[in-house]
Amino acid sequence: MRQFKSVVVINGVAYRRHLVKTHFIQPGEDWAQVIHKYASNLLREGMIITISESAVASSQGRAIPISQIKLSLLAHLLWRFVRKVPYGIGLRSPYSMEMAIRECGALRVLIAAIIGGTLRMFGIRGVFYRIAGKQAAMIDAAGTSPLYPDKVVLGPSKPDETAENISRALHGLPVAIVDVNDIGGSWVVGASSNITTSLRKTIEEVLRDNPAGQGDELTPIVIIEPL
Repeated sequence: MRQFKSVVVINGVAYRRHLVKTHFIQPGEDWAQVIHKYASNLLREGMIITISESAVASSQGRAIPISQIKLSLLAHLLWRFVRKVPYGIGLRSPYSMEMAIRECGALRVLIAAIIGGTLRMFGIRGVFYRIAGKQAAMIDAAGTSPLYPDKVVLGPSKPDETAENISRALHGLPVAIVDVNDIGGSWVVGASSNITTSLRKTIEEVLRDNPAGQGDELTPIVIIEPL
């Protein structure tokens, strides 16, 4: 079983992380119902609900089997120029690159590749994703997670709106959709309107060690409780 600290201290404040185990989330599932089913006896005022962006994307039907992805010539060309990174495949796959082209537009991805590749020769990195956009950065290639061995997982659609709708259904509890990995990457990709900028940063710090894991733990929900 994965080991993690249930309580962390951020800026002098202690937070307990409650990992909520669920079934494997399917397309069309209602997150408020899922949370009620597995965490209704846990929820209290002041808690913050965080949900994995991959699980949210899956519920929206945005986990795409590679067998259904027809590759374009541009995808065949560009994926080879994507830099290898320690935290996953990203767009270094023709299938994930193809989905980035569909999500962001061929011209935008091509411009991002040209400018990003040029600046990388001068030691400036990360430009590709800044130009290509948020959705390109959230794409997970097939095999990134054992839960999706043969699917490209896109970022969730309308993440702020989705988080707001879940929050309203849960009587206003703050909801954040998060992208977290095992090497210290933590990013709030969508949040309900009652989550401030400073609270976003706090959530990212609380989850930075990825307590929910990166594999098949089936704990897409982490509830943060200030102590």
